[in-house]
This record gives sequence, C-alpha cells and structure tokens, in this order.
Amino acid sequence: MNSDSVSLKQYLESWSADNYRHEQIARTVECLAASATMLSRMIARTPFIEDTCQAGNKNSDGVDQVSLNILAHDLFEKSLSEAPVGILVSKECDEAVVLDPSSQLGVALDPLDGLSNIATNIPIGSIFSIVEFDKTELPLSNNSFFNRLGFNQSAAGFFIFGPQTRFVLTVGDGTHIFWLDPDSAEYRLSHRNVQIATSHPEFAVNASNYRHWDSSIRGYIDDCIAGNRGPREEDFNMRWTASLVAEAYRILVRGGIFLYPGDDRPGYENGRLRLLYEAFPIGLLVEQAGGLATDGKNRVLDQVNSDLHGRVPLIFGSKDKVERVARYYATPPVDKTRYALFEPRQLLRS
Repeated sequence: MNSDSVSLKQYLESWSADNYRHEQIARTVECLAASATMLSRMIARTPFIEDTCQAGNKNSDGVDQVSLNILAHDLFEKSLSEAPVGILVSKECDEAVVLDPSSQLGVALDPLDGLSNIATNIPIGSIFSIVEFDKTELPLSNNSFFNRLGFNQSAAGFFIFGPQTRFVLTVGDGTHIFWLDPDSAEYRLSHRNVQIATSHPEFAVNASNYRHWDSSIRGYIDDCIAGNRGPREEDFNMRWTASLVAEAYRILVRGGIFLYPGDDRPGYENGRLRLLYEAFPIGLLVEQAGGLATDGKNRVLDQVNSDLHGRVPLIFGSKDKVERVARYYATPPVDKTRYALFEPRQLLRS
C-alpha cells in the first residue's frame, strides 16, 4: 500500500498486532485522534474571537484560561476516560487527574498550544506524551508517576490545526505524519519515517528578546544574521510564529532550528516551555526524525521531570545545527556586552 491509502487505524493495527502493550497505546492514540477531530471542527466553527472570551480561571502558566482551552481539555479528558489511561496531566490543571488507578498508561497533554494566534489564523495545535508504568506503581493516586526520564516515553505526537489538520506521531518506530480527510473523518498517512533535512539554512527565534539572551545565543544568532559574509558563509532566513506546533511541523518537513532559550528576565531563567508535555514529546518526535532537542547544552530526553509544570529552555531541529549551539556554549564570545545583531562576526566556530 502507498502512504495515502494507509489510515491511522490500519497503521496502529499493524504496529500493535498480537502485542497487548502496543494495543493499549494504540487505543489511547485513537482516543486522542478522535478528540482532535472534534476539536478541529470546533475551531473551524469559531468565526469570532469573542467566542474565546475569558473564563475567569488561570491555568498552570498563571494566565487567564479561555473557553476554547477548557473545552479542548474537557474533550481530551472525556475521550481518555474511555481509554486504558490511569492518569492525565494537563496544562489546564494544577494537579494530575486520576482516570483509572488500575491502568498502566499516563498521558501528559497541552490541550491547545498557541491559542493566542487564533485571531490571526496562524496554526495552533495539541501536544501529548504517553508513558507507561509497571504494576508495582499501582494503584496510581499521586503526581510522582511523571518524575521520570524523557526517553521513557512510549509515544508522543501533536495535532496541528491549519489549512489542513495534520497529526505527527511516533510510537518509537520513526516519526510519521497523517492528514485528516474531512470527508471520511479518517487520518491517512502522508509522510512515513520523516527525516529532518540538515541543509536548510533557517532558524526560528523571537529576536525581540535579543537583549535578554546570554552571549552564547546572541553569538549563534549573530553568525546566522551575518550570512555569507560571516563565519557560516551562508545566508539564513528567520521564522517566528509563536506557535510551537507550527514551528515544529515546519522543521520536521523542511529542516532548520528552533530556539527558545532561557534569558535574564524574571521567570525566564529556566525557559518558558513545559518539559513534560511540550519539550519531552517534541524532543522524542525530533529525535525519531534524525534531529536533536536540547536545552542548549544537554539532551532534553536525558532530563528527569520533577515538576508537573516545570519549565525548560528548548532548542531543537537539525542535529548539526543544535550541536553547533552547544559549541557556542562551550566557547562563548569574549565580549559579552555587545549587541551586534546585524554585524558580521570574526570568530569562527567550526
């Protein structure tokens, strides 16, 4: 069968055949996909931004929740309550939600990433991670379940709601992309075993924070900006949509690097992205596609989550580009005070 003829259900059935553990994960992925299909329709039928009016509560980021965030969480929670899922951690809940204490799977979820972009019709999405635990950890009744290494994820993925609804998934056998057929409401495989290109000269970063970065990140960006007259000897393009799923999807299909470093602003020292349900799943997807995800110095998947809503700097994309950032940290520029975003650099880091 060619990729276009393979549905998500067929793919999962083939992957999980005669394997109880895989069957449990497959059922959970299908429940998540069903929720995302409903959420996609809900988003498409929200013609006015007033429909996302303030709901009066704050989420784990300390920002006001809006109705679509809450509706997205409720959709996923209801669906996962019918899956073999013991516990759910959501960006929209301070504490873990116990669904079935006897089940051996846990899901960490950002129900609706990038919602602020809905007014400008920029793609938004949902990100998830699936992890397993053994019977010695039953019954599950607290938050300690998620205090584990990032590489212990069994599956990860994200849905992106844009011109098409796409689903990026890994169950540990590569990163694959499905598209939602609006006529049949089925997800169909479009890209099998995605590999991140190493040659694409593009970076995604919020350059307005330049003055807050440390010298290593400024140095890296300066050298990209210097173009073919700088040490990189190549012209780079910059992208920034402030939507993690949109940035990740572009890099998966085209290459490049994404940088959201920590900086010197209060509350940003350890970055702003969530380790458990943003950095971990994106890291697994990227590595399964031949790329790399780090905090600038250390591999994300080697880190241990110790807080349900803990934050981390996140840099991911083409392996060679991410490794280069680590070299800038190992050998930072001598002058830590200059702000030369558009000046060519003389220091070459090979």
